[in-house]
Amino acid sequence: MKEIQDRELLSRYLREHRLETVFNEALNPHLSLFSFEQGEMICSRGEPAHYLYVLVKGKIKIYTSSAEGKTLILCFKTPVEIIGDIEYIRGSDIVNTVEAVSPVHMIGIHYRWLKKYGNDHAPLLRFLLEIITQKFYIDSNFSSFNLMYPVEVRLASYLLSVFCDESDNLVRGQLSTTHLMDAANLIGTSYRHLNRVIQKFCSEGLLQRTRGFITIKDREGLSALAGHNIYE
Repeated sequence: MKEIQDRELLSRYLREHRLETVFNEALNPHLSLFSFEQGEMICSRGEPAHYLYVLVKGKIKIYTSSAEGKTLILCFKTPVEIIGDIEYIRGSDIVNTVEAVSPVHMIGIHYRWLKKYGNDHAPLLRFLLEIITQKFYIDSNFSSFNLMYPVEVRLASYLLSVFCDESDNLVRGQLSTTHLMDAANLIGTSYRHLNRVIQKFCSEGLLQRTRGFITIKDREGLSALAGHNIYE
């Protein structure tokens, strides 16, 4: 993580995402702009939570891990998204691990300033409520998505989420097959069946699998198969 010392860029993000009224004049001086590299951890489950982050550029993935070390990707997010909102309201440690899928910019503000200047600021509270409500809505529909769509569609959607940024530009050339168990867990299928679908995609020219890696060969074909991306 690096702090970007550029107030003009910060102001531009606030304007672009209509966040100027969300943070009042008292909060504004305490806003910081941070950058994260592709693959960098933004926060990890179980760590103390100190900052509210607003995703304004790039794509992130949110996942959790079991005591046995198994990983379950919960979703992918693009702007505008908040990290640390539930922890701020509940006063809890970080609930899920968040990782940058592409280069990411986030506006951050420490909880102490939110408590001091934001607890009675209606636009901020309304913004948090909208984001949290959307999260619960997505969570409630997640299982039904996995039931409604065939594995082929779910896998295509997952691959596009992993390989592409918020502008649908490819940000990753290859995906290690060591991540396939994560994919199987996310889309609700067995590892064996997932491999059969990948083999089918390879025979259809959508993917190429070589030396432990998967590469997208036909992004347009995957996009047509996925329709709209159900994991974002």
